Amino acid sequence: FRMECAAGLCKARPTDLVFIIDSSRSVRPSEFEQVKVFLAKVIEGLNVGPSATRVGVVNYASRVKNEVSLKTHRTKAGLIKAVTKIEPLSTGTMTGLAIQFAMNVAFSEAEGARAKSSDVGKVAIIVTDGRPQDNVKDIAQRARDAGIEIFAIGVGRVDMNTLRQMASDPLDDHVDYVESYSVIEKLTKKFQEAFCDLVSDLCATGDHDCEQVCISTPGSYKCACREGFTLMDNGRSCSACSNSATDVVFLIDGSKSVRPENFELVKKWINQIIDKLDVSESKAHVGLVQYSSTVKPEFPLGRYNNKKDLKEAVKKMAYLERGTMTGQALRYLVENSFSLGQGARPGVTKVGIVFTDGRSQDYIGEAAKKAKENGFKMYAVGVGNAVEDELKEIASEPTGEHYFYTADFKAMSQIAKKLQINVCNGDPCECDSLVKFQKKVEAALQALTKKHILYDSMSKRIALLENKIV
Repeated sequence: FRMECAAGLCKARPTDLVFIIDSSRSVRPSEFEQVKVFLAKVIEGLNVGPSATRVGVVNYASRVKNEVSLKTHRTKAGLIKAVTKIEPLSTGTMTGLAIQFAMNVAFSEAEGARAKSSDVGKVAIIVTDGRPQDNVKDIAQRARDAGIEIFAIGVGRVDMNTLRQMASDPLDDHVDYVESYSVIEKLTKKFQEAFCDLVSDLCATGDHDCEQVCISTPGSYKCACREGFTLMDNGRSCSACSNSATDVVFLIDGSKSVRPENFELVKKWINQIIDKLDVSESKAHVGLVQYSSTVKPEFPLGRYNNKKDLKEAVKKMAYLERGTMTGQALRYLVENSFSLGQGARPGVTKVGIVFTDGRSQDYIGEAAKKAKENGFKMYAVGVGNAVEDELKEIASEPTGEHYFYTADFKAMSQIAKKLQINVCNGDPCECDSLVKFQKKVEAALQALTKKHILYDSMSKRIALLENKIV
């Protein structure tokens, strides 16, 4: 392989790589599993992508089976999953037939190989443990003449002469032997280094297929979209519908005034809202932060991408039971919770839901202002002794749509039923915008609040009457 390696940054030449693996009778099922582990580990060290390395797998015994085409999988995860599902054929050893198949079919443009004129390497890695039942010398020569670089790995009682007939020059670099399948993994490092696994910044080198925004991750990348667009389920394309993807972070007051039994109600309330979200890899992501005298991140955005795991994690949240430093918590939300390092996605609507039951012991103004300046959609929910002015200061404009208060923890479930974020019916383009949707629920929430005010005033009047009677 020709590499460009410098200062710890390495870009492998774009390569079409096909593994040709022997699953004849002499390869026991447990040994075949070890071959699959070896393949998976080599793949793990590759720059996998449509513009970088494409991977195919050919399985052979007496017949040849095309298990994975070069065009099939664009990601490592998809490739490795496909490799784990390959089953041994358990018949003879037609290695020549397998090489011929690779040359004519696996490396064809129809199967995803890139045109011969392009600067793309063609590499075959053959793994076998026996003597072929057909001729390999001539067909291997034709494959090499066609520009395919062949590595031959022999295991156990393999015929070494056959390996040398198949492999490219220099033979010292292209022929490997291991005593048994149980130690084949020791070759992983060699092949990872051959493909240069000091992986480059794929976004910087253009080795990605993101439509709008590319974000580098170690050895790989992920796609995102510009503001006003949403990443589609294929993980690459962007849609002009801005609300099918949302990053939601709950900021939950765990101070001692909440009390343990009410804290359990708060957790149920969070899970009620999660039930209303369209939680998935490409749609709603949820993070959870608890605060009291200190800030405790419970889990970041994107750690759990299904409702079941999210709700389990919420249930496990342990009550802190100390002070009420809401300002400090809001600063954490702004500086950490919605950062890329904590799983936030660029170009995705950011929603903060702050719950508190009392007056903050520190200044909230600056952090509350910064959250709104950053474009976060902030909701403030207060219960019991929560201060209305503070809730309004936290809430986004128009505040009437973004802050809610109820006197009693038991009534929180009513707020959860009304406060729905980004609920879509079918096509994400049919989603109402957050603002429009919140206008629809505003009346119901205000009615709920009025009920509690009415209940409080009635209670006071009854108490006065009782005093008069006494």
